[in-house]
Amino acid sequence: MTASQYTYEQQHVENPPVSFWSRLRFLGPGFILSASIVGSGELIATTSLGAKAGFVTFWVIILSCLIKVMLQIEFAKHTILHGKTPMQVFNQMPGIRFGKSHWSVWLFFILMITKMLQLGGIIGGVAIILNMSFPVISISLYALLLAPVVAVMIYKGYYRFIEKFSLVMIGIFTIFTFICLIFLKYTPYAITPDQVWEGLQFKLPKAAVAVAIGAFGITGVGGDEIIAYNYWCLEKGYASKTGLKEPTIAWQERARGWIKVMQMDALASMIVYTIMTAAFYLLGAAVLHASGDLPEGYAMVESLSRMYTESLGPEVKTFFLAGAFMVLFSTLFAALAAWTRQFSDVFGQLGWINFFDPVQRGKSIAILSWVFPFLWAIIFLFIKLPVAMVIAGGIITSIILLLVIWVVIHLRYKQLPLEFRPKSSYDILLWISIIVTLVIALYGIIQIW
Repeated sequence: MTASQYTYEQQHVENPPVSFWSRLRFLGPGFILSASIVGSGELIATTSLGAKAGFVTFWVIILSCLIKVMLQIEFAKHTILHGKTPMQVFNQMPGIRFGKSHWSVWLFFILMITKMLQLGGIIGGVAIILNMSFPVISISLYALLLAPVVAVMIYKGYYRFIEKFSLVMIGIFTIFTFICLIFLKYTPYAITPDQVWEGLQFKLPKAAVAVAIGAFGITGVGGDEIIAYNYWCLEKGYASKTGLKEPTIAWQERARGWIKVMQMDALASMIVYTIMTAAFYLLGAAVLHASGDLPEGYAMVESLSRMYTESLGPEVKTFFLAGAFMVLFSTLFAALAAWTRQFSDVFGQLGWINFFDPVQRGKSIAILSWVFPFLWAIIFLFIKLPVAMVIAGGIITSIILLLVIWVVIHLRYKQLPLEFRPKSSYDILLWISIIVTLVIALYGIIQIW
């Protein structure tokens, strides 16, 4: 990484692309986000919700994917205009401070520590898949061996490698999943239009509330992923290409151009992960719910594999294991890349390091890339309940969403320059996003309580 990714340098200012096709070359941050979403959210949480509730909560998943993108776009708009990292934004919010930092920085720090449960569940899921494929090594040992493997891939922190690797891994498994969904119509688990319609009636059985809220927090963009998206926007160069704010028409036009690129990136990735999520949910609801097979404990992967073997035959189990490994490993990979940046940024705002010194930032990212995977593996070895760990992480993510909503409202009405105030239609969409997210998150917390 270079200093220019997080600071403005005049030589990196660049006019934005103006056509649809030319903008495609600058997409990428959203697809890293998709890689971090697809494993825990789609493969585990989404299918678990479908297995537990059937088709009736299909609407939760669709709404979760569509509704939160406006929060993501509004936060990233501020990042492009001002070039500030998310924890810089948190630290400049009004309110109580503890030491050098705002209370929101400390709260995010604490919530992310508890969210290690989720990543422990994911590393456990990968270990289970490896054990099923090559049982000569125990699940526990696989979990510990995975830690240095993913650490080696991340500790250098190169953005381009992270972007390309994420895109390839989610693409392969997505194609495989759609093939399975298509062939499902030739089995006793064929999905009917009435079943899909039932899932769009906004019903939420009490027995499925905890899983539904966990899935709402973890599918689509979660609170921590909305925050992580801004680091990828910075490293992609959207802010540095815009340049330091100037009182000129040229700067305004340049900023609007790169904001349009970011919006296209966010919307394109939303379409991708929404379609993928819908496919995973329908498989879980059609096969696992009908058979009463709930993914739990070490049997999680065996249960999930039935979604594929029931439609394509038992011989495809090997391909499922390979695909499931890729999608869960991509989540592990992308999440570790994001966590090393988020925590380094937190450390910077707490005064423990200078995040904007490329040497200190790089050292922090390198160290954390080794520390986190081993912590996740150890947590899994103690709890050994990957599905429950992932769902718990989703509930924590819903709490982070509430924090993000408060910050986004402040950014929109207190920090956004007058010349970038959006049309009323944009604000309506933003407030729909805010209200729906608040209602579902708070309703879920009340029901669980």
